[in-house]
Amino acid sequence: MLGKRAKRPIGLDEFDAGIFSIWNRRRMLLTSGEFVTGMFNAMPVSSGFFGELWGVPAAVVFVRPQRRTFEFLEEYSTFTLCGFSDRKYQEVVEQLGSVSGRDVPDKIARAGLTPVAAKKVDAPIYREAELAVECTRLCRGKLDGRNFFLKSLVEEHYPDRDYHSFYIGRIEAVTGIGKYVKE
Repeated sequence: MLGKRAKRPIGLDEFDAGIFSIWNRRRMLLTSGEFVTGMFNAMPVSSGFFGELWGVPAAVVFVRPQRRTFEFLEEYSTFTLCGFSDRKYQEVVEQLGSVSGRDVPDKIARAGLTPVAAKKVDAPIYREAELAVECTRLCRGKLDGRNFFLKSLVEEHYPDRDYHSFYIGRIEAVTGIGKYVKE
């Protein structure tokens, strides 16, 4: 029998992410690039979705164009989402969002995370993560203030008009600890 903290593959029919709490409270780290070449970058994401689109399990993430990870998402076909709810990693994940990979190329190592090869995609996951969701890009789009029904969102979230792009990825594999498995 696996312990509560032991990681294992999680079938998509048994994956339970806690759709409203996983993004903000559990600290998700988005990574795109290639583990093998060492060309990848990571950033925290606090907005996203898990669900089904076009008959496949999907994840949606939102990234502003000035982020270094945006460049990797544009160039590389895979990305991962890794979850960290343990308090000791909250500061680590936040730190990765406040330091640019352009300025500090080894920011992930400095943060104390250990990138490891994912099971099915080129982008890495992290040994310390309690959840890893591996995705292949399907499409991208861009939010545009002209399409917002609630115009106050533009001033509140986009005063510089640096609208998020969103990336939809097919979920290829999920690995995690017991709390991500439906009971």
